[in-house]
Amino acid sequence: MQPSPPLQIPANELRPGRHWYATAAAITVVLFVLGVAIGVYRFTDAFNAVDTEHRFANGDTVTLRLDPEHEKAIWIKERGPSPDQACDITGAADARLTDPGIDVFITRDASWNPLYSIHVARAGDYKITCTSQEPSQYAIGDPGGVVTLGGWLILAVLLPLLGLGVGAAITLITALRRRGHRKRLLSEH
Repeated sequence: MQPSPPLQIPANELRPGRHWYATAAAITVVLFVLGVAIGVYRFTDAFNAVDTEHRFANGDTVTLRLDPEHEKAIWIKERGPSPDQACDITGAADARLTDPGIDVFITRDASWNPLYSIHVARAGDYKITCTSQEPSQYAIGDPGGVVTLGGWLILAVLLPLLGLGVGAAITLITALRRRGHRKRLLSEH
């Protein structure tokens, strides 16, 4: 007497369905691509944060077109020990200068620190004048530098890791549940 061949269960009868493997792969790929895109975008953004090509010095007046949707900051080159750096803004509407927090922007020949964040009520032309007892150079740029970039890079690293973790978890759970379902079906026959 020959032993009967093992009963074969068609793969499409097992639950959960195989589409969960594709779902796991899609989640992994989407979160990985999103993390890389955020990293590249924010790195490029931080690399071009300060317009060091258009510097101005003490007493110079710079005219800018500003709007409330795009926040800007005044940066100072190699902020020295002089605590008396001050800037004034006038223009189309209420504008104010606030503390920008701690950050840094590094070029190959200097480091720049944010001096003020610029907040405007409505779009228009604004004039900015900065002064200091010591000779200083200023530039206009975005409010984020290296510290802000660091925060975004943490997110850019965590998203791909999250994608790998979620994808691996879904794959493992699907495989274990399909295996358990196969055993239950075989024991019923």
